[in-house]
Amino acid sequence: MANHVNPYQAPAATVADAGDETQPVRLLSISGRIGRARYLAFGFGLYFVFMFAAGIAAGALGEAGVALMVVAWAAVAVLGIMLTIQRCHDFNMSGWLSLLLIVPIANLIFLFIPGTDGPNRFGAPTPPNSVGVLIFAWLIPAVALIGIIAAITLPAYQEYQKRSGQVQQR
Repeated sequence: MANHVNPYQAPAATVADAGDETQPVRLLSISGRIGRARYLAFGFGLYFVFMFAAGIAAGALGEAGVALMVVAWAAVAVLGIMLTIQRCHDFNMSGWLSLLLIVPIANLIFLFIPGTDGPNRFGAPTPPNSVGVLIFAWLIPAVALIGIIAAITLPAYQEYQKRSGQVQQR
């Protein structure tokens, strides 16, 4: 009996999902990529954590705490530059573009330029953002907007109260 091959038989080879290749997020590195939401969330998150801890240390330790706060500022600056270099890599630019951090309005490009779809010369993209990263990334502009609105309305409200108090005294 001849070895009969059924042309309608399912393939016998194992087939795996190719999937999109991603690289892990490396917080303490200048290589790799980081997207806009992570850049915003990690940058401000690190800032708040370091400054909260340094503020507590400055209050508890006096002058030694102030020195610790200066060290914390330097650490936040270095980590911010490292994140910005990764952000530059995300839109396929050299890390030297991170020097725009010192230009007041030009540094906003890191929040608005979208990253490269798929791999680029700096590697594969990072995995999709978690819900926590997205919530934190959207919370920062919301808090900034609330702060701007408060800065505009509170002085006007205080002036209104002052004028209404003068009217009632007459």
